[in-house]
Amino acid sequence: MNSNITEISFPGLGIESIEVNRVAFTLSFGEKSFSVYWYGIIIVCGILFAFWYAYFRSKNENVLLDDLLDVGIWTVILGVIGARLYYVLTSLDQFVPEPFDFWEFMKNVINLRSGGLAIYGGVIGGVIGILIVTKIKKINTLKLTDMIAPGVMVAQAIGRWGNFFNAEAHGGIVEEGSPLYFLRMGLRPAGSSADFQYYHPAFLYESVWNLVGFFIINAFYKKKKFNGQISCMYLAWYGFGRMFIEGLRTDSLYVGTVRISQAVGLICFVIFGALLVWGLIYSKKFSFEGYEPVGIDRILIPTLTDGRVKADEQNLSTSENGEKEEGTTTAAGDDNADAEAENAGSTSEAVDTADSGESDTNTEKQDVTGNDADNEAENSDLEDDEDIDVDSDIYREEQNNTDDSNINNNEKNLNDESADNKTEGEDTENKKFSDD
Repeated sequence: MNSNITEISFPGLGIESIEVNRVAFTLSFGEKSFSVYWYGIIIVCGILFAFWYAYFRSKNENVLLDDLLDVGIWTVILGVIGARLYYVLTSLDQFVPEPFDFWEFMKNVINLRSGGLAIYGGVIGGVIGILIVTKIKKINTLKLTDMIAPGVMVAQAIGRWGNFFNAEAHGGIVEEGSPLYFLRMGLRPAGSSADFQYYHPAFLYESVWNLVGFFIINAFYKKKKFNGQISCMYLAWYGFGRMFIEGLRTDSLYVGTVRISQAVGLICFVIFGALLVWGLIYSKKFSFEGYEPVGIDRILIPTLTDGRVKADEQNLSTSENGEKEEGTTTAAGDDNADAEAENAGSTSEAVDTADSGESDTNTEKQDVTGNDADNEAENSDLEDDEDIDVDSDIYREEQNNTDDSNINNNEKNLNDESADNKTEGEDTENKKFSDD
């Protein structure tokens, strides 16, 4: 009987029995052989997807590929170390030899093929790697964790299928009346004639939970209100689900009677859920125009940053106001100068027009005076002419009266036109008078 092969069934899903070998293939080197497990292959696939997703988001976040590669290298290395140390520290009795031997102990710690990686330790190690690289590269840490977090969710969903090939990370026996009974997973050793034992497929629950969370969080990515929002959503979502799913498992790590992963899941949900709500409430207060959300550090630690931020904003506001006032004063001065020039021009035009009108009026008055002199001379000639009869004299008198009336009318019209010229500043055309 091969211990690497297990029979698995999902009768509720129509899968009666399949044999699963946890060894993908074996490499031979002379007399030695090296087995490659499906678990390792699946973990690598999850890491590659997480990196691809981070690269996909880096285009929007203006993060260089070289910087992302540095982050990926350090995150993977420290993530694996963190996942291993977390598992070792929470289950020391499995690694400490009797009698104690330090080198034997270290050999057990670094022997990853013996199993034992904890996702929370991987997250902690990965975050340390991110902090180191972002500090050196001077990259916004929360922006980077937002880029990486959704991909990590899918990596976890993929990685859980490594537990499927190992026939591990399952829950207790599922009761027939359970609402999850249709998802029951049957297990038995390959070649055994024993009946299947049906368990909660905890790995499947967590995988589906992470995939649902990924689609929800990914949909909110471009609508995020602050840097760190996606990271908070990921940790709150994962912590909430893990808090319940861990309660079904039979291989949990304990501290006393407390399931460690369940307690950590509860803590993540409470803390990061509260940070998420806090950030969403106060993000409008600290947000600014454009797609560069404000960092959660300004939202969560106002006492440390607000003084400096407000001083900077006040200085900037004062500078902007000064520039605006200077620009307004300059513009007002220019407008006043233009207005004065226009008024001067208008006044000059009005004076020229008035002078022109007065000159024209004087000329017309001189013409009228000349006409009067001519009329008087004409009247004198008429009076001296004794050869003309009385009818002619009467005719001339009437004609003279008519001329005088016309002259008076013309003078009145000239005075009216001169007044109009002074008021409106328009050029008055020379008017010609003709004597009847």
